[in-house]
Amino acid sequence: MTIRTTTPDLLDNPPIPVQAKLAAAWTSFMFLYIYVDYYHLYKPGTLDDILVGVVFEFDISPALMTVFLALIAVPALMVMLSMTLPARTNRTTNLVVASLYVPVTVFNAVGESWDWAPFYGLSIGIEMLLLAFILRSAWTWPRRVASPVTTAASLHEERLQTPHHA
Repeated sequence: MTIRTTTPDLLDNPPIPVQAKLAAAWTSFMFLYIYVDYYHLYKPGTLDDILVGVVFEFDISPALMTVFLALIAVPALMVMLSMTLPARTNRTTNLVVASLYVPVTVFNAVGESWDWAPFYGLSIGIEMLLLAFILRSAWTWPRRVASPVTTAASLHEERLQTPHHA
């Protein structure tokens, strides 16, 4: 009688919970969002406009700064909310917030010259890919979680069907 043993693949990836995927995507989105704004400061004339109290054609005011804070606070909170909200609420919240950030993200290119198209095209393109990932992950969130018994049985069955080399 031969006993068949299996060794785990070193590069085998365990399943990642949807919540962790969403939190990681929002974290990436936040880093990009912040750095795009930071690098925008290097654009000639930007600091001069800020020094005279203007950002994106808007006068710098408490109301404008509150809007800017809200725009950055929502994705920052989504990192935490993606890990802590119950599944149904989490799914809905991610779908709504990511959908609302699509036009916000596109707005960043409004009024920019074609000279800056590569910068804004790349930054907006990556942000849109991250939002698409969030929307897809939330939309395809599994409706049921397999029980530990079902999961164990399917893993055992998978091992029996996979050819192993001695």
